[in-house]
Amino acid sequence: MNSTPRLGPPPRRLTVDTEQVRRLVVEQFPHWADLSIRPVARSGWDNYTFHLGDTMSARLPSAAEYALAVEKEHRWLPSLAPRLPLAIPVPLAQGGPGAGYPYSWSIYHWLDGEPASAGRIADPVRFAVDLARFLAALQDIDPADGPRPGAHNWYRGATVRTYDGQTQRALAKLDGEIDVGLAREIWKTALDAPWDGVERWFHGDVAEGNLLLEDGDLAAVIDFGTCGVGDPACDLAIAWTLLTADGRRAFRERLPVDEATWARGRGWALWKTLVTCAQTSGRADQEALNARRILGEIFSEYSAAG
Repeated sequence: MNSTPRLGPPPRRLTVDTEQVRRLVVEQFPHWADLSIRPVARSGWDNYTFHLGDTMSARLPSAAEYALAVEKEHRWLPSLAPRLPLAIPVPLAQGGPGAGYPYSWSIYHWLDGEPASAGRIADPVRFAVDLARFLAALQDIDPADGPRPGAHNWYRGATVRTYDGQTQRALAKLDGEIDVGLAREIWKTALDAPWDGVERWFHGDVAEGNLLLEDGDLAAVIDFGTCGVGDPACDLAIAWTLLTADGRRAFRERLPVDEATWARGRGWALWKTLVTCAQTSGRADQEALNARRILGEIFSEYSAAG
């Protein structure tokens, strides 16, 4: 699974194998030492995940930057979980450095489900409404003392202007390949859209791989490493990156959001998509084609709204 675009140079990722995880479990959680350990079928970029027996998972950050989220997840996920209408990961135990591994890490309950994709969603509108309901419930949770945007979450929940440099470089590279004039107009609209300053909880990386389906329906939301309190517009990017046009309308109506918030959310989607388009320029693989498809969704939705 490819990484979501980040601010600054890419983290220096390390590798983690099954034997290393086994040694960590034996040393730090000997009561689980007899459980089987195997890599999950599709591990993420920020963390390596392993099955621990049949009902748990071991999750190990792949770089120092991602390890910053461990303490936050242990502090907040047990508090958030009972207030949300869908399952989220709940940590069972926190491990520390050992066996040649340098960071804190976690053991979680295992959540069943398969990552969302357009072809696996049973009812796109119902999916969109369920996701909006989840995000609305998350935003309604008291944000007092919650983690503000910072290095721990790549400044999700702050202004999308944080990523203006990346966006401008992507636009320069894509000049002649896409409608750069329209992209700049959409980007400026996002930058100029005001935030009311009311802090709310957000997930920070609402993406296909972090939304789990059971029988085609949304069943769980995972990977809260970028969560925090601030401007929740970053969570709206999924409206363009995954939802259908009908789903997007239902999603917006269910939240609901004002024009400025919607514009900022569109900006988050545009930044992410432009960076991917620039990275895949000249390619015709699935990642490149999907990025161009999403860019088309952003362009058409913005033009129709105008």
